[in-house]
Amino acid sequence: MSKNQRPRMIRFMAPIVLVTMLLSQQALAQKPTVVSSVNPPLTLSLSPSSTTVSACAEAGGPTVQLTAKAASPGGNPIKYRWTTSGGTVTGEGPNVTWNLTGLKPGYHKASLDIQTNGIDGECHAFSSVSVLVSPCPVIPPVCPTIEIVCPTNIGIDQPLTFTSRATGGTASIAPVYNWTISAGNIIEGQGTNTIKVDTSGLAGQTVRASLTMPGYGSLNCSADCGVSIPVPRIVSRKFDEFPDIQRNDEKARLDNLVIELQNDPSSTAYVVIYPGRGGKRGDVQHHASRIVDYMVNSRGIDQTRIVTLVGSARNDLFVELWVTPRGATPPNP
Repeated sequence: MSKNQRPRMIRFMAPIVLVTMLLSQQALAQKPTVVSSVNPPLTLSLSPSSTTVSACAEAGGPTVQLTAKAASPGGNPIKYRWTTSGGTVTGEGPNVTWNLTGLKPGYHKASLDIQTNGIDGECHAFSSVSVLVSPCPVIPPVCPTIEIVCPTNIGIDQPLTFTSRATGGTASIAPVYNWTISAGNIIEGQGTNTIKVDTSGLAGQTVRASLTMPGYGSLNCSADCGVSIPVPRIVSRKFDEFPDIQRNDEKARLDNLVIELQNDPSSTAYVVIYPGRGGKRGDVQHHASRIVDYMVNSRGIDQTRIVTLVGSARNDLFVELWVTPRGATPPNP
């Protein structure tokens, strides 16, 4: 190429470069600007008022206050959804109460899922906490104080009434009354705090009532009380009495006395003769001798079982026949 030709080529290319640059600037001016629409992230923290509760908590049961701190930088409303592995949740929003009544000892979980609706759709955050339900401490049982009130008005062959009073002890254990007696029969009240005991034929014996209250583990919660049944008072008994009667009538009366002595070989017959003021000397001795003679020689009674006594004078002679059991006080005319 000659020097005269080169300038013309340069002048020809310059308009092309200029057009190209103008087209590029126009294309850039027409391209839209892209603005990011991603929701700002949610923040969430969850805390319980306590991480350990007792299964024995009173006043409504074991409860925990759950508090959530959530933030939505985009200003969108937050929805709260609580779930638990057990128990019940009351309340709504960021502050609720978790009731763990009835749950077994161990760890239990409460979870919170929060949600907002942004321009790019739903946004979620999740958190959970665990709370330990500790078992109830084992409290050893305590026996109640047991008192048995013994009867005081005690009669022969009459029923006895024993009454118990139980105070204190472990309040959660229901009282159970288990009675036993050393003699007689429980005729009323077994299983209650009062029993009635039949004492027929127990004169002279001791009746002991024992009360045991089971249900207190290895503890022996019991009490007892004993009373003595009196022995019948042995007394002499006037068997017959009569004035100075015919001999045969007197024998008939003596025959009845002999039968009584035969029925109780340990008893003694006392013959009390009251002399008559107008009687003859020797009348008392005469009557005493013929009575003893008949009972001993005709009816076979041992003479040592017959005692004759003389009473004070009366208007007419009078005879009393007494039977005195062994141990009884003889008659005192």
